[in-house]
Amino acid sequence: MEILTLLMLFIAGIAAGMCNAVAGGGTFFSFPVFLATGIPPIVANASNSIAVWPGNVMAVINYRKQLMAHAGEIKTTIFISFVAGVMGAILLFYTGNAAFEKMIPYLILLATLLFMFGGKLKILFTPSGGTEQIKPSIMTRMFEFVAALYGGFFGGGLGIILMASLQLTGFNDIHLNNALKNLLGAVISFAAFIIFSFSGIVHWPFTLVAFSGAIIGGFLGARLAKSLSAKYLRRVVIAFGCFLTVYYFYKYM
Repeated sequence: MEILTLLMLFIAGIAAGMCNAVAGGGTFFSFPVFLATGIPPIVANASNSIAVWPGNVMAVINYRKQLMAHAGEIKTTIFISFVAGVMGAILLFYTGNAAFEKMIPYLILLATLLFMFGGKLKILFTPSGGTEQIKPSIMTRMFEFVAALYGGFFGGGLGIILMASLQLTGFNDIHLNNALKNLLGAVISFAAFIIFSFSGIVHWPFTLVAFSGAIIGGFLGARLAKSLSAKYLRRVVIAFGCFLTVYYFYKYM
């Protein structure tokens, strides 16, 4: 393994950890680096899913008091997220590299569009009145399931998808929404972690280097999450996502 490759993975892990803890979108920084190492796309995606996990976990620790106050309201959502995350990871395992390569540009495009129009999605899915009424329905449960399934399979842009899902359920306070987004992201990533760990499709040396960087990035991002405006960070993520969409359409199409 080249020192430069390991350094790039470590830096990408820091960036992904910070980004996931603050605004989401860490996959945009780390997944391309895993692909650039030359490992197969499915291995890169599985390895990346495990590597970026600490960003969400550190943010959850930072928001632990708010989350404990709503523990009873989110048990079903956590269960749905875990089950769907496992199913998404299994789906990736049975997807061939050739098929997944063709899906990469579309998945990144979807994630980028969700980031670009995330604010409008939040408004669309916010119940009238803006009160913290927790009223899950069959539709919101289905949205939660699909979001977690996507997260277990790929995960790019999962943060904004989860926030939209939580708005549907009735969690309108932005800080609580962000806290729950990180909790569910951690649960989904953990579900994928279990499947990928026993699947043999994880490149552990690369993963552990990025994972260690994500711990540092998650710690730093978690300290900023409650006070830092995500405005400029989101612009960087969107610009990077647009670039990657064009690049991978050119490369794989």
